[in-house]
Amino acid sequence: MFEILRKKQISPEGFLIRIKAPQVAQTARPGQFLILRVSETGERIPLTIVNWSRSRGYIDIAFQVVGKTTYLLSKLKEGDAIIDLIGPLGNPSKIERYGTVAFLAGGFGAAAVLPIARAMRKKGNRVLTVLGARSKNYLIFEKELKKTSDVLIITTDDGSKGIRGFVKDGLSEILNSEKIDIAYCIGPAVMMKFTSEETRKHSIPTIVSLNPIMVDGTGMCGSCRVEVGGKTYFACVDGPEFDAHLVNWDLLLSRLNYYKDEEKLAYESILKQR
Repeated sequence: MFEILRKKQISPEGFLIRIKAPQVAQTARPGQFLILRVSETGERIPLTIVNWSRSRGYIDIAFQVVGKTTYLLSKLKEGDAIIDLIGPLGNPSKIERYGTVAFLAGGFGAAAVLPIARAMRKKGNRVLTVLGARSKNYLIFEKELKKTSDVLIITTDDGSKGIRGFVKDGLSEILNSEKIDIAYCIGPAVMMKFTSEETRKHSIPTIVSLNPIMVDGTGMCGSCRVEVGGKTYFACVDGPEFDAHLVNWDLLLSRLNYYKDEEKLAYESILKQR
């Protein structure tokens, strides 16, 4: 059992949870994730590892309530326990001294961006960050990313803070005065698709962290398969990071919608029970 040490609401439907998991904390690295279950009969869901302490034996995860499992997870309190958890999973980010690194974060993609940005800054890179959300209330890790970044640009869909527009509009603002050596683009799949199309126009090498449907996280089930450069990969063991300009985005978006109706019914059902 994995005890919840701390819980904090960070957006209208978003939470940051600190979990006692010393074995995971010992080997966690930027870019990796974990898979957990809330109950014995529950599904397994992947979540990014945002932060960790090897000496204190904890990890932090962030999530937004989008369905049954994240809803149940949001109802757990400090002192409660998560029934099982496995990690760290996936390949860690390649942390090198590239020069100038742009981080393009949409919504809860900021949770995945934060540890990578910190590591890149520590390596001596110049860090430029675009943080986007639907409105100012949905911006997460703004203070942390501001501290980590040489330049931080905010975009909101409704214009309630920063530039009115999307992450790709913030990228255009950066390109007016900066030369980017490599970009990391993390967020909703549709956001990554259109933002990476923008980086392609400017010949900027771009890495994305993909979020396909995932079950076991060890490469056995095959549900997380993605097409990259015309070849099939499993995001859990071959990724989660891939070359954005080689991803078959239309196929990924199609697969993400396979179980939308079932997910909606499950969420509505649990809400009625509550």
